[in-house]
Formats: sequence, C-alpha cells, structure tokens
Amino acid sequence: MAGPIRFRRSTERWSEDRVRRDLLAPLADSFGADLTGPWFAPPEGWAARRLEMHNGDLALFCWNGQEAYWLGNTETPRALWQTTKYTFEESPDPIAEWAQRELFAQLEVEDPWLTEYDHLAHFFLPVLLSKDGRESTRQFFRDHAAGFPDTDRETALSFYDDFLGSGALDRFRYTMASKLGTSEGFDRTRMAATMGEFNVAKLLVDAGNEIEPEVELGSGHSVDFRVEDTLVEVTRPRPPTRRQVDTAVGALTASTDAKTRDQLAAHPGAVLVVDCSSFRDDEWGRLYGERPDPGYQPTVVFRCRPDGTVEGYTVGSVPFPLPF
Repeated sequence: MAGPIRFRRSTERWSEDRVRRDLLAPLADSFGADLTGPWFAPPEGWAARRLEMHNGDLALFCWNGQEAYWLGNTETPRALWQTTKYTFEESPDPIAEWAQRELFAQLEVEDPWLTEYDHLAHFFLPVLLSKDGRESTRQFFRDHAAGFPDTDRETALSFYDDFLGSGALDRFRYTMASKLGTSEGFDRTRMAATMGEFNVAKLLVDAGNEIEPEVELGSGHSVDFRVEDTLVEVTRPRPPTRRQVDTAVGALTASTDAKTRDQLAAHPGAVLVVDCSSFRDDEWGRLYGERPDPGYQPTVVFRCRPDGTVEGYTVGSVPFPLPF
C-alpha cells in the first residue's frame, strides 16, 4: 500500500566511501543507480548526495559525521532497515527545508504544470514524490480535476491551491495529504472521497470552526474530524448515473446507510456531513430542491464548486456554525 515519503534517521557514522558501499552499490545492483551532488546546497556542516535510479526512483542522503538522514521513493538499502522514520515536520528544519527544495525541483522537472499550484504541490509533496503514490496522485490531479465534475483542471486545482495557501491545514499536512496516497494503484473514487474531506475542512474552517482531523477513538473507529466536542464523519456519495433507478436521493441514502451501520452507530450524536461535490448541476439541483431526510440526524448535506460557491441544508440540530 502507498505511504507518504518520510525521512529515515541514522545515528551511525557515515562517509562518502560508506555511502558508495552501503547505499549506492545495492541500489545499482537492483535498478542501476548514479550518485550525484545535490541540486541545492545542504545545511552548513552537512554533506549530501542524490541517488538517481535508472527506473526513475530518487533518494536523498545527507550526513554530518554524527547522524544522517535518508529520504527516498525507492527500495531502502539494508544498512537503513532498522532506522526510525520521521515526517518533514518532525525533522530538523534545515534538513527538511533542503530536502523539500530538492523534491519540489524534481517535481518541477517531471510535471511542471503541477508546480504552478505552489501551495497544493508543497502540501501534497509527501505523496506526489512517494514510492507508491507518485503516479496515481499526479494522474488524479492531471486528468480528473481533483474529483470535480464539469470543470477544468486549472479551475479545480486553483480552488484547492487557494485553500491550502491559507495555512489552515498546515499542522495536519501528513495526516491529510497521506489519505490521497493510500490507494493500491489508481482509484479515482477513493481519491475523490479524500478530496471530499478537504471540502468539508474548508466548509468548517470558512465558518470559523477549529478542526482536528482523523480522530482515533476508544471504540476502535477513526472519525474524520472533531469540532470542539463534536465528532464529524464525512461521506461522499458516488454521483448518480442518468438511469432512472439511480437517483441523487438514492445515492445520498445509500451513502448515509453505510455510515450509520458503522462509525455513527458506535457514536450517537456525531454529525454526518455528506459532500455532494461530485454531483453535476442537474443532479444536485434535484436533491437540493427536495432536501430529503437521509435517515440520520444531525446531518449536513452540501455541495461546493471550484468557483467558491457552496450550497447545502441541514437535518436536525448541528452544534457548530455553517456558511449556509
């Protein structure tokens, strides 16, 4: 399964000779590899190298004689198997900043259209450069407008770029970004559902709420958000087809039923938020006109568009503010 790219920290002594012996040699045997200098100067007092595999994989390594940091979307050499993993935020700032400059520049070479959305590209960097998620996540942004129907890539990505530029999710970066890269291969439906959580985060933040994502509970469940003392679970119905038996109301009900049998059944009082942003205008228009009761209270049903407009309704008493 895909996972975000993270540092491995070694507390052993490293040198150029050891880098060639314990890192370059096994990777060269497996994939073919070249050892080159970094594109950007590492922090003062540190040496650094890039390991570029012939299959397109990349690894960065820096050391100062007392400790070392490895970051790669390739096979981890045996010499680093027992090391501990750290996110960018958990690592020393100078090391994290240098590595992210290297990765962002790599992304700019490979997919320059994506780095035009600076905030989005930086936020999702842990999966856009990950071992298993780099192809699927880029494909999702490139070919599927981040899950929005009836819009172009530029409009959709600008919408998320603006929101992520606000910094509202910065301290939850790995938690939120990693969700986009947890599909085994390309899974458009699952990735669109992940972006539904970003839509809900924007909905809540824009209304002035403080949020905490991915809340682990004693019941063994994980709930998508906490707003003060209220748990919030998100669902994103698959858009209905043009067939009469597959209606917008039916899609809403089916999605709600799946949640009420699991997380919501274990946590009465949690708010269900249904993101219908995958619905086209006519599908949403019928649903919004009828405003059906999905069979669970309290529920928020909404749809946002990449021009920033949002519409929705509530069923039952929702204990936090909303923008409609």
